[in-house]
Amino acid sequence: MPNRQESPADIAGRQALECMFACLDEGQSFRLEAGAGAGKTYSLEKALSLLIERRGTALVRQGQQIACITYTNVAKDEIISRFQAHPAIRAETVHGFCWSVLKDFQTSLRTFLSGQDFWRERFEPLGGIGGRRIHYEMGIPRVSDEEVLIRHEDVLTLMIQALPSQKFRAVITSRYPILFIDEYQDTDEQFFEALRSWFLDRAEGPLIGLFGDHWQKIYGSGCGLVEHEALQVIDKNANFRSASRIVDVLNHMRPELLQMVSDPELIGEARVFHTNGWPGVRRTGQGGGHWKGDTSPDAARAYFSYLKAQLIAEGWDFSPKKTKILILNHSGIAREQGYESIPPIFGRFNESWLKKEDPHIKYLTDHLEPACAAYAQRRFGEMFKHLASDRPTIRQHDDKVAWVEAMDTLDELRLTGTIGDVIDHLRRVPQMQLPDAVVRNEQRLEAAGEEVSDEEPRRVTQLRKLRGVPYRELIALDEFIDGHTPFATKHGVKGAEFENVVVVLGRGWNEYNFAEMLEWCEAGPPADKRARFENNRNLFYVACSRPKIRLALLFTQLLSPNALRQITAWFGDEFVIELPPEPGN
Repeated sequence: MPNRQESPADIAGRQALECMFACLDEGQSFRLEAGAGAGKTYSLEKALSLLIERRGTALVRQGQQIACITYTNVAKDEIISRFQAHPAIRAETVHGFCWSVLKDFQTSLRTFLSGQDFWRERFEPLGGIGGRRIHYEMGIPRVSDEEVLIRHEDVLTLMIQALPSQKFRAVITSRYPILFIDEYQDTDEQFFEALRSWFLDRAEGPLIGLFGDHWQKIYGSGCGLVEHEALQVIDKNANFRSASRIVDVLNHMRPELLQMVSDPELIGEARVFHTNGWPGVRRTGQGGGHWKGDTSPDAARAYFSYLKAQLIAEGWDFSPKKTKILILNHSGIAREQGYESIPPIFGRFNESWLKKEDPHIKYLTDHLEPACAAYAQRRFGEMFKHLASDRPTIRQHDDKVAWVEAMDTLDELRLTGTIGDVIDHLRRVPQMQLPDAVVRNEQRLEAAGEEVSDEEPRRVTQLRKLRGVPYRELIALDEFIDGHTPFATKHGVKGAEFENVVVVLGRGWNEYNFAEMLEWCEAGPPADKRARFENNRNLFYVACSRPKIRLALLFTQLLSPNALRQITAWFGDEFVIELPPEPGN
């Protein structure tokens, strides 16, 4: 009998787990659809725990593992830590999982690579690929006399090419009789189509368990919703995160996956504030950007300040630990935070700087800034770890003087110089060690010369521009990425939760128009706009589902009557509020 103390969310969660355990017992592949706050990771860990308890010893004895594909390295490391690197679990990103099998098919890999234009051009001057061994490490392509280092994108391409081989599929099934995919909706679409074709469609291969939520797909390359007759669908109708008012909104948005709350007595709040009464001339989109229908920048700032003051008066705590402000475009958040020069350098596909994939930004944020913070706090051992690596530190008095002078100069350049000034200083200091990737990029820029040519590689041009950015902007970017500020954007939102959330919704990106999304909700989007609609809807849902207690939306763009009608249907008439025409007065 169920425990009388179970909450509605507990009951819904238990029922979903029971269905999942039955699938595992019966060898039935499944898709567990867990909406925001439902406890997807908890379900995944429960599945792994059950399998370890019942089959762990046998799997290890047979040289088999449960493969668990994660979307990020952080998620991978969490699973490894949670299960103490249990030998029956192989947690990997999709690239790591694919390579764990591909690496043993060297002859096939050489054949596949030789057929790709990118690699053929590199092999021809060498007389072909020969017997070189194929390796995958950091994703930086390179050909030497003994080996070929392949790119990240090559791994999935090679996996898709290898799956038609019955022998290859047999090796996967033998090694990994169970395959879990976390955040399945963000899995590369072509890769998943290959899994569908060669495993699900044929009713063969590993037991496949998908964990995720297709309404939380906010990355463009993901497969989204996966439907297949071989997959049993398990809806997890629970929300362990948010207060009742917020869950009510989510249920109105998504009635096909109703959620039960964890604490029915925690009411919370969810309100919408809009600027339809603003008397000024709204932006037209002329002069750059996609700002049509938005207020002026000054008016947007005034409305935000007005709303913030009102919420503080009502008792909101706007400290970063309590409240997140989600500005759903990078240009808006960059202006607020003081690093507005950096996003345009990398263009619209800007994850390389935000995810620290750019070598310079990764080094400066992960190593130099922590080293400077350690120096300021006189934690010299930590400083040396970040800056000097395995080089000698201080052996005599002159060494100490040199370090002090170098760090004092560095501190001054951080506040007064550019990113290029800081890098040049570090290169002049023999005690400091720059990563090879940073040095190589600097050398490529030097080789390109001072004059910019039309044929200059994109990354060289990006570095040229990045070096001219004031270093203060890098400090601001570092604070944003590490969560030291109350601001966040879509890349830092997914999977996170906060006590209070303010979502600022305006224009600025061609891909996102939330007023348009609201207009399309009832009748459905035009046939050729389905993907655009789902991208907007999903990001809106992800943002609205982050808070535990309080949610406030601020629309700076004009809402049409249909858009207002839709948002009112979700939030309720009394919770949709028009802000005054002149918020600054």
